[in-house]
Amino acid sequence: MSHNNILRIHPKDNVFVALTNLSKGDNVEVDANAITLVTDIAAKHKFAMRNFAVGEEIYMYGVVVGKAKNKIVKGEVITTQNIVHETEAYKVPKKSINKNWTAPKSAHFSTQTFLGYYRDNGRVGTENNWLVIPLVFCQNRNIETLQNTIRKGLGYENPSKQSFDMSVLIDKYKSGASEQELMRADLTANKQNKQKNPLFPNVDGIHFLTHDGGCGGSTSDAVTLCNLLAGYINNPNVAGATILSLGCQHAQMDILERALKRIAPDSKKPVYFLEQQQSSSEPEYIAEAIKKTFVGLIQANKISRAPAPLSKLTIGLECGGSDGFSGISANPTLGYVSDLVIGLGGAAILSEFPELNGVEQELINRCVDVDKAQKFAQIMKAYNTKASALGAGFYANPSPGNIKDGLITDAIKSAGAAKKGGSSPIVDVLDYTEQLVKPGLNLLCTPGNDVESTTGLAGSGANIILFTTGLGTPTGNPAVPVIKVSTNTAVYSKMHDIIDFNTGDIIDGKETIESCGEALLSYIIKVASGEDEVNARRLGQNDFIPWKRGLSL
Repeated sequence: MSHNNILRIHPKDNVFVALTNLSKGDNVEVDANAITLVTDIAAKHKFAMRNFAVGEEIYMYGVVVGKAKNKIVKGEVITTQNIVHETEAYKVPKKSINKNWTAPKSAHFSTQTFLGYYRDNGRVGTENNWLVIPLVFCQNRNIETLQNTIRKGLGYENPSKQSFDMSVLIDKYKSGASEQELMRADLTANKQNKQKNPLFPNVDGIHFLTHDGGCGGSTSDAVTLCNLLAGYINNPNVAGATILSLGCQHAQMDILERALKRIAPDSKKPVYFLEQQQSSSEPEYIAEAIKKTFVGLIQANKISRAPAPLSKLTIGLECGGSDGFSGISANPTLGYVSDLVIGLGGAAILSEFPELNGVEQELINRCVDVDKAQKFAQIMKAYNTKASALGAGFYANPSPGNIKDGLITDAIKSAGAAKKGGSSPIVDVLDYTEQLVKPGLNLLCTPGNDVESTTGLAGSGANIILFTTGLGTPTGNPAVPVIKVSTNTAVYSKMHDIIDFNTGDIIDGKETIESCGEALLSYIIKVASGEDEVNARRLGQNDFIPWKRGLSL
């Protein structure tokens, strides 16, 4: 229920959200219930609609999101000083779960297609990329050497990537410019539009991954890394890969080969393995990698875009730099897009398990069978137990930026984050690195850490990622285009060079979740067809951080 400057999200809620800045002494009225504000309320923050005694539960989105640790009076702002994290208990029912669901009407999209790359297994990529991947961190320098050589030699350097001209400052300094004049100098170098590579026009990108794993940690971390890399190679956006190994590390080539064989036994993608300790010299080793990558690009270039139904979309759902509007504008918009795509036969993946804390029962009730619900509950409990043993349970998830912008507890953050998953049944629950095999809504265990989570989404099969943000973030991914969606118009206007789509008009009352969702799906089709380039691609933002399990929220 919205009244221009305040919002009650669910009838069970006992706090309101301020949509604009409100001042102490302001009077607001909802359903003949007059409230005089006793504190200032910044936009995105919440205030009490009645008096609370110590220990009383706070409701938002229809679920418990905290409890009062001090007395709170009607019209008082909700802060970390007067409430603490609290959630409802959950349990898995013994009988089968209700699967009834009606997809939103999608006649406008039912006959639409996108131009994608068909793979041998019938899946379709939104891009056609070649990956160069180290099995261990001590290959990172070789990866960087290959990147500098191959990108420059083949013309895959990104001319639109940000560059700055230091000579401007040097020349001004030599000519005696003041510090104030130096601070006003324009360092932006001229940029050119990105062009298709003339030699390999059907290869969208060559991406070079680096990481700090593969050796020195636990054997389980090395195996998990190999499973993740196998998922990247199997991703429909990937045409093939060059793999660099030292030779003696924990993450052995045969572990990766077995992982690939397990998840894609009939794959015909070219994958080249090179081991430095078997080479006579580093120059020979690098030259071999260059030649094999070049041959692989010839193979990758043989495939071209062709029309594909929207049922071939697999959308990763992510949020980062969240704010108090995330669960009101951008996240519900993603939920509507998820429902649209699933209604058309496609798939969506909802990740970030620490940010589903407090809404477990709702998600359990949406699972298509008890086994899936049990798996979800078990993973959630095991994750929180391990994180708590390390001194940081789910309650510790909100960042200082989240709290400053209205996400006071993890339960508040989670209740809004879960809106990205829409309302469709949950057809499968995937542990980290497990592969998506079923159309519909899938849950994937990842941490809430933005890059670790997007890394996991791509590794489990997403061919496009939607990423909501209220504070702004540049995050991208080497295998999958990441569409950044802002929760409010102010951050979009300020950071439009890294954010692709704005849902702030929902907060301003100019658009609905449905209208924004349809516009976003239309934009997704353009990105998936290679017609529009997301800002993360334009800027060369290709983040990749494997999860060392249990150490991140």
